[in-house]
Amino acid sequence: MKKENIELFFKTLRKTNPSPKTELEYTSVFELLCAVLLSAQATDVGVNKATRILFKVANTPESILKLGIKSLESHIKTIGLYRSKAKHLIQTCEILIKEYNGDVPNKREQLEALPGVGRKTANVILNIAFGEPTLAVDTHIFRVGNRTGLAAGKTPFEVEMKLLKRVPPQYLLHAHHWLILLGRYVCKARTPECYKCSVSSYCSFKKKTPNPLIESSGSPKTTR
Repeated sequence: MKKENIELFFKTLRKTNPSPKTELEYTSVFELLCAVLLSAQATDVGVNKATRILFKVANTPESILKLGIKSLESHIKTIGLYRSKAKHLIQTCEILIKEYNGDVPNKREQLEALPGVGRKTANVILNIAFGEPTLAVDTHIFRVGNRTGLAAGKTPFEVEMKLLKRVPPQYLLHAHHWLILLGRYVCKARTPECYKCSVSSYCSFKKKTPNPLIESSGSPKTTR
């Protein structure tokens, strides 16, 4: 992506969605941490279905520990890798109580030291809960960064570092959400829907998909 197009790219995304938010449901920083930890290799929809029930029963480190690992597993068994995630969540709750008085820390090193919390999860917490301009590169952002030419890289970390350099400062706080929503609903893995993309004119991707509502002749399809 040409440097002069990056400003227009994000300006357009901001105009379309001025205040983007995560699709994970939460009411506290701890609930957010739980949801993000559970979201690895799972959809936000699937995580929300589980946490809507779980958080009514236990939504603090103390109550999660009181619930116990077996009961916790039964609440999140619809989510992939639920056994390992339950184990990590229990261990994380123990650390939060012992070292942070039950609070979620706001430093990257402290977050990444929690079981099941890697750089991506830490970036999400820092961005959403603490307002830091971080970029959590998941599969959607990795794809969008490479496909659009905005930040090409062979690893999520490489894409993250390039995004931090290329995204204008005024857009960094919400860039994570704009890019993930773009990748999730428009710039899809198998078939990017370029015909309905608001930023396609600034993108470097050449194989634009045609509008399925338009015939090869250019005339709109009619339905009966």
